[in-house]
Amino acid sequence: MPVVAGFLAPHAPQFIYGENPPQNEPRSQGGWEVVRWAYEAARADLAELEPDVLVVHSPHWITPVGHHALAVRHMTGRSVDPIFPNLFRYDYDVTVDVELAEAIVEEATGRGLLAKAMRNPAFRVDYGTLIPLHLMRPAWDIPIVGLSSHSWPYWDQPTPDAEIREVDVLGAATRAAVERLGRRAVVLASNSLSHRHFSEEPDLPEDMSREHPYNNLGYRWDIRMIELMRAGRIREVFDVLPQFTAEALPETKSGSFTWMFSALGYPEVPGRFYGYGHAIGTGNAVMGFVP
Repeated sequence: MPVVAGFLAPHAPQFIYGENPPQNEPRSQGGWEVVRWAYEAARADLAELEPDVLVVHSPHWITPVGHHALAVRHMTGRSVDPIFPNLFRYDYDVTVDVELAEAIVEEATGRGLLAKAMRNPAFRVDYGTLIPLHLMRPAWDIPIVGLSSHSWPYWDQPTPDAEIREVDVLGAATRAAVERLGRRAVVLASNSLSHRHFSEEPDLPEDMSREHPYNNLGYRWDIRMIELMRAGRIREVFDVLPQFTAEALPETKSGSFTWMFSALGYPEVPGRFYGYGHAIGTGNAVMGFVP
């Protein structure tokens, strides 16, 4: 079976905080409804796809050496956002598709990447992994695989082509592993768009009068990229991706965005747009792509 769909699934902790799920200790009055409603529509489409595994690539599980995959069958613990511990203290209980995780590592290694299965049962799962998974499937009744973000683009300063090439290979490895095992997988890019953000939080975090784009440059870039994706002009998306990354500072540098499209085979299909909103100034779009 193939990778049946991909979702652009941003991970701001504000979205969980506004949702008030029982797993998250902090309580809110709500907030960020536009993005949370977008996720409601996206998870309805996810349910119709009937996947048997969700694979997520997180920019906040940062590994300086190679690409890692969660490979512990049952993981429980409390995940705390180091920047917003007042918003995200989340008790998780997840089931991992270890066979698929190991297959992704094998396929990545066979393609020349440095990759490793993460087998530490005490490992704390990061919020960039947990938030998209919760918002896409709050029942937590589908096994998952979590992939790390190899941080080398931040310290080695590769060319834009080289930066994209490594996660492109990881995406191809993911697709090959899914097909080899006959899984029906959905891939999630845990990724914001423009990512300049405010340095101070309001006294009431969910005060929506304080939420807006950090600046017009980031907002205009976000709209341009959303329009291209809505039109299915994916080649053009990747043509301008280096400039977008340099000017709007999106999380695309961590690789989740490219990995997702590579796993899908870069389909020139219109993306379904569910919604767009801001969290501390960052731009967050929820979109779906079915090849």
